[in-house]
Amino acid sequence: MSTTAEKAATGEPATGKTDGAAPSAARRKRGSLGVQNLAGWLFSTPFLVLFTVFMAFPIVATLAMSFTDFGLRNVTRPWEANFIGFDNYSQLFGDEKFLKSLFNTGYFVVIGVPLTIFLGLGVAVLLNNGIDRARTFFRVGFYAPVVTSIVAVAVVWRFVLDPSDGLIAGLCSELGLTAPDFLGSETLAMPSLIAMAVWRNLGTVMVLFIAGLQAIPTEVREAAKLDGAGGWQEFRRITVPLLRPTLLYATVITTIGYLNVFEEPFVMTQGGPSDSTLTVSLNMYREGFNFFHMGYASAMAYVLFVVIMAITVLQLRLLKDNTK
Repeated sequence: MSTTAEKAATGEPATGKTDGAAPSAARRKRGSLGVQNLAGWLFSTPFLVLFTVFMAFPIVATLAMSFTDFGLRNVTRPWEANFIGFDNYSQLFGDEKFLKSLFNTGYFVVIGVPLTIFLGLGVAVLLNNGIDRARTFFRVGFYAPVVTSIVAVAVVWRFVLDPSDGLIAGLCSELGLTAPDFLGSETLAMPSLIAMAVWRNLGTVMVLFIAGLQAIPTEVREAAKLDGAGGWQEFRRITVPLLRPTLLYATVITTIGYLNVFEEPFVMTQGGPSDSTLTVSLNMYREGFNFFHMGYASAMAYVLFVVIMAITVLQLRLLKDNTK
């Protein structure tokens, strides 16, 4: 009997060439994983460098500046900025202009988000089910404003809303009416910007909902029809519940975008008239780059950040349980 056979018969562990096979395979596997990890880090390095320089560092630096009186004099000598604790934050909530901009931003979100979501869902349903011909044409048409420059959009809307020579003014003239000054009125300026933002962002929500509608199994719809469900019942009891994950995502990203609204008032009204369209982001821009109150603007940015985080968490909690 061979040595290996004898050891096997007596219950002793076998030795020989097989002894080093498992450790050798384990070492090769660990070496392969190490090479893969190294390759992954090497490929990720450009992104990590850019993220650190242009995202992570500015975020941390902004937080640090929010506790200082960083201003124009500190641009070339940032180390001379004085630490003032929470003075910037306490000053914010006594600043009538900031409170006005916070109210305006909330107004923009409360009106703009539901309009964008409901209109986007309605257009998506029509394009997915109700329109057979020229469907691609309409999809491109609704999505075109999303990829269009804000300057071009502003030119179009200024022409539409101009009280003297605009499109609406021409229609009002034909009817013997006087066109209102949409962008010059404290009452109408913000609703006009909301209408422009909804028109511009409708395409994004529409695309999301079309993708969600196409992901609904046809068998579910057919089963509902066999059970006698009408169009409205099918939409309310089948389509909407199955679209809740898409609805959650669309609501969150639209809300975050509208809380950060900057381009529309900056291009169209510069925050006027009488600060009726001044938003937090525009106010932050003015304080930081017009008046060089960098520390104060940084505190404003972090207040907005906390508001965005709180609203996002609230939306996730309200809608997430329904998506299970």
